[in-house]
Amino acid sequence: MNAEALVEVVLPGTVEPEGLQIRHGAVPAPGPGQVLVRMEATGVSFAEQQMRRGRYYDQPPFPFVPGYDLVGTVLATGDGVGRDLAGARVAALLKVGGWASHVLVDAADVVEVPPGIGAAEAETLVVNGITAWQMLHRKARVRAGQTVVVHGANGGVGSVLVQLAHAAGVRVIGTASARHHDALRERGVTPVDYRGDDVAARIRALAPAGVAAVFDHIGGRGIVDSWRLLAPGGTLVSYGSASTRDDEGSKQWPVLKLLGRVWLWNALPNRRRAYFFNVWAGRALAKDRFRARLRADLTEVFAAARRGDVTAQIAARLPLDRAAEALRLAESGTVVGKVVLTP
Repeated sequence: MNAEALVEVVLPGTVEPEGLQIRHGAVPAPGPGQVLVRMEATGVSFAEQQMRRGRYYDQPPFPFVPGYDLVGTVLATGDGVGRDLAGARVAALLKVGGWASHVLVDAADVVEVPPGIGAAEAETLVVNGITAWQMLHRKARVRAGQTVVVHGANGGVGSVLVQLAHAAGVRVIGTASARHHDALRERGVTPVDYRGDDVAARIRALAPAGVAAVFDHIGGRGIVDSWRLLAPGGTLVSYGSASTRDDEGSKQWPVLKLLGRVWLWNALPNRRRAYFFNVWAGRALAKDRFRARLRADLTEVFAAARRGDVTAQIAARLPLDRAAEALRLAESGTVVGKVVLTP
């Protein structure tokens, strides 16, 4: 371990991707309850796109190391950690810190990756898989034979949502730009071009009686259309505010508006439900329960991958020192799946 060196990517402020900085240092030693993980794969999620603009609603102050999740091998364990973890390939949900060659993680927060799943493949299923699984099965509680709408069906979360929905016997209508429609059709998705006129009307034509669930990462004014697409008993799951990524002003305000709408809709006498999904919900108040749920759900996602129900969607693999290029590619809107960073 001493022969290795720490390499990490630093986000110094609200900069263009090329403003990311590479920092070198000594590999840290794990403290009590921690493990030292040598990163094998980390990813570029939408959160990092917001963070570099200062738009992620609870990001830390600059400068910091981004990186929402990672997969890697445990190099060392701290006091109080079972030695059986040493040498294990694990996944971890971090929010920040993953864009580094070596990362300290609480041992209670890592989940072992089963044999047969590569590091990059597993990485695409950590935050995206947990988010998709929990929205589909814990919030919307979908059932076979139902129809759902997935906005951004070609994206990181969207592509996993589509596959998990099909595994559950659910029909999917997915919005995406026209260049992604053939790929979506191959996955059994009925595509709708989100850039066309009156997207909601075209979805209603495909599902006149309404849909069982809508998964909306866009937010903004379009969230009202998503709510109106629901059939009686349907569920809207809002999980982001992508439409406000390039806005100025308060980064909390778009989320607060979404929360306000969700509260109002649920307070009205109707047979529909709305949620604002946050993968970190409950951690502060019930950390052990949060960890148990995360472990259970990520285990289900990995099992789905081993069965072939979910195939990793890797848009590109780039080395850590090309993080700026990776972030620029992820922001281009031209890729399907997730951009992965490797050592």
